[in-house]
Amino acid sequence: MTLDLTRSTQAFTEANTVIPGGVNSPVRAFRSVGGSPIFIDRGQGSTITDIDGNTYLDYVLSWGPLILGHAHPDVIARTTEAMQRGTSFGAPTVAETRLTQLIVDAVPGVDQVRLVNSGTEATMSALRLARAATGRNVILKFAGCYHGHADMLLVQAGSGVATLGLPDSPGVPTGATQDTLVVPYNDLEAVRAIFDERGSEIAAVIVEPVAGNMGMVPPVPGFLQGLREIINAYGSTLIFDEVMTGFRVSPNGAVGLYGIQPDLVTFGKVVGGGFPLAAYGGNATIMSNVAPAGAMYQAGTLSGNPVATAAGIATLELLSEDGAWQGIADKASTLAAGLNEAAAKHGIAFTAQAVGTMFGFFFTDQPVHNYDDARTADADRFVRFFSGMLERGVYLAPSAYESGFLSSAHSNGDIARTIVAADEVFSGL
Repeated sequence: MTLDLTRSTQAFTEANTVIPGGVNSPVRAFRSVGGSPIFIDRGQGSTITDIDGNTYLDYVLSWGPLILGHAHPDVIARTTEAMQRGTSFGAPTVAETRLTQLIVDAVPGVDQVRLVNSGTEATMSALRLARAATGRNVILKFAGCYHGHADMLLVQAGSGVATLGLPDSPGVPTGATQDTLVVPYNDLEAVRAIFDERGSEIAAVIVEPVAGNMGMVPPVPGFLQGLREIINAYGSTLIFDEVMTGFRVSPNGAVGLYGIQPDLVTFGKVVGGGFPLAAYGGNATIMSNVAPAGAMYQAGTLSGNPVATAAGIATLELLSEDGAWQGIADKASTLAAGLNEAAAKHGIAFTAQAVGTMFGFFFTDQPVHNYDDARTADADRFVRFFSGMLERGVYLAPSAYESGFLSSAHSNGDIARTIVAADEVFSGL
């Protein structure tokens, strides 16, 4: 079957005249999967509909935030009410306190939270805070982990950089990355070696506790615990980047799932309920360094925006209802198992897995523990699979280096339909 994407193709041509590459975030351009991106008109529940009238089951969910699905009526009602009172004040509101309290109550060891506008801003601010608290400059990250587009972090960053095959970004001066060290994900020996050499200089280690920007790659047993032990020995700071995993891999994030206590945690996506909102938080001692309580400066005109905070509050409150989160996670597990069974039926080298409400897959039958492993997967097969699924009305991330997401709006029928579509596509790969 062939989709009619006439209007989307025309819209992309027009967008290219006024927007670099025709999109406002690189992965949306479909460069790694070929063709033109689809332009979305609306979303409802588990589906999105493009401007040509094609409707798809959506497993991107705005890259993770929409854990309740599109246009959830309670979220719409709460944000509409908030907008009617005013869209921005640049002054404190009680909604900011309510949202941060929900985060503090859910995530062990997080005593205080500062709201910001994007995941990039959250990770950038957390790293500045770690440097301020330790008096050190060097940071350590992992190849393939993406922590936003701040200059110091665009080093082997995975996600869109990997998808487009770009270098670690022109326009980033050498000085911006000279204090950024990179080692393979899930490799404790490499971390120990770096700390043996430069441990007294390292302000922070930042990690996606479940990597989601090289495809979905969970930590191997002992990896996060080992990081905590090494960092403790050298007086450094451990930052969990939970912009993606927060409230996704467990109701208490990766902190709750793995029982490892970082010094700082960054949040985004789910906590904004589909609006531009993110956060960073940690124990009261380290957060006391943040202005105006301390000297580490960070500010934002729209931070704690009342409409975004209303969406975040509604999302986290609904997600905390009995059985709500677990129901989504169960469907993610069912989907991953069904995809594996369908691939095996046709002799396809393929591995899918779920962690909480996230899922991911690679076209390989070998373990994937890091970015180099991820890059050995069959990229050509992924492109054919993506196209086949899209033609059957299933919208997956247009990149082999991204994760998939489930929502409370996805039904058991949606999961079954997706597995049937995958079975059909696998039969022709």
